[in-house]
Amino acid sequence: MHEFTVDEVIAAASVSAGWLLDAVARERELESRSNPGARLAGWEEGHGGRTSRQARRVRADMVRRLSRESGAARRAAAICLARPSLSGYSEELDLALSGSKGWTAVELAALLTVVRSRELCYWDDVWLSRVTELALGFDAGEQAVLREPITSLMWAVADSGIEVVRRRELERAIGEVLRRDPGELSPSVLIPLDGWAVILRGHLGDMPPPHLVRLVDHLCEVRGPRPAKKWRARCLELLRPADAGELVRVALAAFDHVSGGGDPSGGDLRPIVLDSNVDAARGFVWAAVLLRTGGLVPALTELALRAGGVRPGVREDLKLAGAAINALGDCEGPDAMTALWRLQRSIRHRALRRQVGTALDAAAGRQGITPGQLLERGVPDHGLAPDGTLTRTIGDWTAVLAVEDAMTVRLGFRAPDGTTVRAVPAELGESGDLRALKAVRKEIRRTLSAERARLEGLLTADRTWTYEEWARHYRDHPITGAVTRALIWEAGGEGHLSGGAVPDATLRLWHPARARPAEVTAWREEVTERRLRQPFKQAFREVYLITPAEEETRVHSDRFAARIVDDPRLYALLKERGWRTGLLGSFGGGHGAEAAKELAEGAWRVRFGYETAGAGERYEVTRAVIGQVRFERRDGRSWRGTELARVPPPVFSEGMRDVDLFVTVAAVPE
Repeated sequence: MHEFTVDEVIAAASVSAGWLLDAVARERELESRSNPGARLAGWEEGHGGRTSRQARRVRADMVRRLSRESGAARRAAAICLARPSLSGYSEELDLALSGSKGWTAVELAALLTVVRSRELCYWDDVWLSRVTELALGFDAGEQAVLREPITSLMWAVADSGIEVVRRRELERAIGEVLRRDPGELSPSVLIPLDGWAVILRGHLGDMPPPHLVRLVDHLCEVRGPRPAKKWRARCLELLRPADAGELVRVALAAFDHVSGGGDPSGGDLRPIVLDSNVDAARGFVWAAVLLRTGGLVPALTELALRAGGVRPGVREDLKLAGAAINALGDCEGPDAMTALWRLQRSIRHRALRRQVGTALDAAAGRQGITPGQLLERGVPDHGLAPDGTLTRTIGDWTAVLAVEDAMTVRLGFRAPDGTTVRAVPAELGESGDLRALKAVRKEIRRTLSAERARLEGLLTADRTWTYEEWARHYRDHPITGAVTRALIWEAGGEGHLSGGAVPDATLRLWHPARARPAEVTAWREEVTERRLRQPFKQAFREVYLITPAEEETRVHSDRFAARIVDDPRLYALLKERGWRTGLLGSFGGGHGAEAAKELAEGAWRVRFGYETAGAGERYEVTRAVIGQVRFERRDGRSWRGTELARVPPPVFSEGMRDVDLFVTVAAVPE
């Protein structure tokens, strides 16, 4: 008896289901003729509607006949409908598969071969489930002919637009078809379509030992950014063999050895890890934390920066970035705190920033301090001496990096004879040591910028420090000290510059909204007389106090209500000043938006609404009108509206100062 090949089955299906292919061709011809853009000779009004109805009738007739087909004829129809050119007939393909019986392994291999070049869409999961069920019905011997085409199918599913939960279900089902032994690693685990999985598959080999299979299977069970205690306990058991720890170290190192790939200019970037492998990747991240793997903090920091969209050339992967961030929160030591400090200032994605906050909360809780205290204790010093200098010998020259003030980092050079110059000596060129020193200077400038922003944010915080805490973490820090020394600090109810702070006193950052007018004037005169360059406006900061009208309205301010602003400029300013907001537009719900910002280290929130006040020729919003300003106090996980008179003066002043900036800078001329 002749055994048909896959190619022969495909050819026979085209003959058997020729009627179906003819019907598809006829329907497409009618649809093309119904298109007004294809007005042929003799076209009349009404032709489009008639031909479109004819096309629908052709398709309905095709579906009715397909429903009546059975046996080999129905299987042939399914093979034809699986063609890439017929991707618009997924429902008909599902219909053909749902009533088909008697499939041979070669026939199913033929269908899978036809599918190979098909781009799988969101809605293809239904008929793919039927194909997988058919494949599971064959015994191991019969499945041999299916192994190659169904492997290709799994890879296509992994790289498809099918919804993630359904996609993982399909991958696991296909993996069971391919899994020859219950003890082997499932082909649906570590699918080798990204560089990271390829490295791990290569390390594991074709037949990894059972204890490593159990470890990988367990690591794939991570479903969130932080695994449960039970998962961690089991993971520690599975990590006891030496080769288990080696596998985890390989996985951690592999993140650095792969890139997302794709074309950045065209927006065609790929993530570090394929979405189908992200659960395994998160599991390996947490396994590395449990093992306290060497070089863990730098590796997790770089992974968070890359997956978090900070590094160019890689598509964001929020799941992987979130795992790296939360894992850093479980790491001990100052390096991890420095890393979280850096991530808080580098990552822009709102959800990831919240996870950085969660990681900081967890780390602070373990140490019995607040997240704010954790941040101030984790500011990197970049190797600077207490006086803010870093000295390196490069050739015959001595290079000196110096933090001169809150804005300035200078690099100078001292010759063997003691003379100093600012320009790079010609004989040093661009040596590796010099490039490294310039990189440190760049990092110091970033840290200075971040510290200026952090201390400015403390203007609204109800934070106090003992003299010893303040001296250790602020005045004497080589970077934070450069910012601190130009600021006014309140001690014993009076303002002081850092050099005049009183030992044994409790200190807090001075804000003009808490001071008497005469005191504010005196400080402004002293800052001017001393030619003091403050890192941000403090003595000369604009102050906004509650007005009689706002006392009357009690819970909201109309001070800026009904002001017309340029919407694109307003949106840019909101983002620049750290406010959260939505977009105005012609879409549903786009008529109004709300902007909000947390103050006082998250204890307070200021918000205001704004609405569309004008649109351009293409219906894009060009103008907006400002609404009421309100203040709310945090109440657990929610916010509670508060009377303006009960809002701390610095919080009220800073919130209103921002809104005034928005309506002034984004104002539309009358």
